[in-house]
Amino acid sequence: MTLRIAVVGATGYAGAYCAGLLARHPAVALTQVVARSQVGQPLAAVHPRTAVPLPLTATVDPTGLDAIVSALPHGVGAADVAAWVAAGVVVLDLSADFRLRDPAAYQRWYGAPHPAPALLAEAVYALPELHAEAIRRARLLALPGCYPTAAILAAAPALAAGLVEPGVVVDAKSGVSGRGRSPSLGTHFVEVNESVQAYAVEGHRHLPEIEQELAAAAGEPVAVTFVPHLVPMSRGLLATAYARLRPGVDAAALRAAYATALAGQPFWRLLDRPPATGWTVGTNHCWVHTAVQGGHAVLSAAIDNLGKGTATQAVQALNVRFGLAPDLGLRDLGPMP
Repeated sequence: MTLRIAVVGATGYAGAYCAGLLARHPAVALTQVVARSQVGQPLAAVHPRTAVPLPLTATVDPTGLDAIVSALPHGVGAADVAAWVAAGVVVLDLSADFRLRDPAAYQRWYGAPHPAPALLAEAVYALPELHAEAIRRARLLALPGCYPTAAILAAAPALAAGLVEPGVVVDAKSGVSGRGRSPSLGTHFVEVNESVQAYAVEGHRHLPEIEQELAAAAGEPVAVTFVPHLVPMSRGLLATAYARLRPGVDAAALRAAYATALAGQPFWRLLDRPPATGWTVGTNHCWVHTAVQGGHAVLSAAIDNLGKGTATQAVQALNVRFGLAPDLGLRDLGPMP
């Protein structure tokens, strides 16, 4: 099998990383890289590490494509996604446009009416560890955000097993690349270096996504308090979730539930010690650790925000969708140390 694939939004961090991965994927022919700027230049001239010689084009031609990876910002590419799906192309959307099932929730958190509400019913939340069967049948895959990926994979097994109360506090810290490639005061080196800051403390856009998926895992509504922090590193993300244990649950029972839930997962791994973000850089791994402190579960997950949080997760979902080994094209570990 050789899948013909295009990447749209290929000059951003996520799109470029995804294009580089797909160019080296043994079952993929990367045929088009699309961007709104630097049209005509080879992608490798814009992002040398991708080693992708294809020239950037202003539009994508869906004819003959098996899939399109859309790395456009939320609200920008939804109309195009609808046209691509109608043309019979499988779409993997990296934006927030199709993650939330409720269009009213989208309008509340993103400040505009949903741009393609008719597609919400068939969009699949493409977190492969939890939704592999649905992904295999999907035409539209909504890739999770980086914060939700870590938060959900940290807390979902405890909630699904009924070991904790349905209330979770998530403290999360991300590298600056999570803010994207476009320069701003909030990502200026002098502003972020040697400094850590919480933001969106009254409610982050990823909050409803986390609540939606944790409620699905628990089988009941889950109240989530989520506070993100920006830390002065290029990439990496650590989420620690805290939840009150139900009576009679101890550390051994908690760990046993995670060992069962994570069994056979190629990227979702249970560790004997708390994970560090540096272990995940350049990989698709989500390292998880469980502990108990004072009647509360302490559930940690570390990922690469541009890897498992975005681009490598898209490749994993693509593999699952087309019946390939989930780790195909993702088997090389990242840099160490």
